[in-house]
Amino acid sequence: MPYETIIYEKKLQIACITLNRPQVENAISTQMTKDLADVCRRINQDEEVSVVILKAAGGVFSSGSEPQDWEVAGEASEAIASLERVAIAAINGDAVGEGLELMLACDIRIAAEGARFSLPHTSYGLIPRGGGTQRLPRLVGKGKAMEIVLTAEPIDTLEAFRIGLINKVVSPETLLSEAEEMAKGIITKGPIALRYAKEAVNKGLDMTLEQGLRLEADLYFLIQTTADRMEGIKAFLEKRSPEFKGE
Repeated sequence: MPYETIIYEKKLQIACITLNRPQVENAISTQMTKDLADVCRRINQDEEVSVVILKAAGGVFSSGSEPQDWEVAGEASEAIASLERVAIAAINGDAVGEGLELMLACDIRIAAEGARFSLPHTSYGLIPRGGGTQRLPRLVGKGKAMEIVLTAEPIDTLEAFRIGLINKVVSPETLLSEAEEMAKGIITKGPIALRYAKEAVNKGLDMTLEQGLRLEADLYFLIQTTADRMEGIKAFLEKRSPEFKGE
């Protein structure tokens, strides 16, 4: 199924979503928000997919959104956050406003040298509404998040790496290959284990430590009932690579 504003491709267990409005620096429109919501639902229903790479066409990851789309563009990040699979953002250029919120909704972020990051909403008399005020402080801490949100000033790739906004800085030429290599490593892991681990971390952040530990224990108990768990143990004892089936 083709989309108007994104490109969706799948190769084995790796799905790739490409923001495809380079003529307007991949500004998030109402249609792109709808396309992202649809493709994320589609991925969640596809048991073959273990990892999703989110990337962008052109030289900018996303410039945010235009005034006519402000009311709905923030929902794009919620679509990405709804993914039950591991999500890697391959950030080829500037990520501004809703573009930054989109990458915040991913689990791992790899950025090309030279990219800049900002939440300019207060400059327009607004506040972020796509998770910027919530996901950013959880990632970089309250103090730095306050600075980014309140000053609306951009930070460069090195600063973004220093504060933990991005996981890795690479050259523009190697960005996609780095993301793909990471994805290829992740898909060798147990697919059920990946989903439960992601759920434990994400939900645990909104719980007390005691509640989070209980969630972790519950998910650990559930995974003991899977065939993948038995395969993992068997492969370890036989000194071979496991062949997980997501069962």
